[in-house]
Amino acid sequence: MAKVLRALAQLMGWACVAIGLFHVALGNAALPGADGAGATVDSWGRFMGAVFTGYGLAWLWAVRQRPVPAWAVRWLAGVFLLGGAGRLISLAVHGRPHWFQIVLTVIELGLPPVFFWLADAEERVVGGPVGGGAAR
Repeated sequence: MAKVLRALAQLMGWACVAIGLFHVALGNAALPGADGAGATVDSWGRFMGAVFTGYGLAWLWAVRQRPVPAWAVRWLAGVFLLGGAGRLISLAVHGRPHWFQIVLTVIELGLPPVFFWLADAEERVVGGPVGGGAAR
């Protein structure tokens, strides 16, 4: 399970970095259905791309630790789950978005429980946090 946690967290980190940089570089062109959204949405999308890049870097930081800190995995997965919950609210308030946003919602709601389940897999193998751990 520790190898699965490491592989999944690393994939998550690199995917978020790539997606974030894609949004920084392309702005509205990176958002399905946002072709004529204008400068405000473009500015917001590029900013959020930078934030998502930072989120991906946080995943990559976590996976470089020995052991992977369970507290960090849980926090990062919780942020991802919050994003999925935000999409559900948008769906309820504004209706169905582009189909790709529905796919992302399913991923954002389905993947965090996997990370919550795997969060302490490596700590269990080594017998707890190494180096005293961080605040939980």
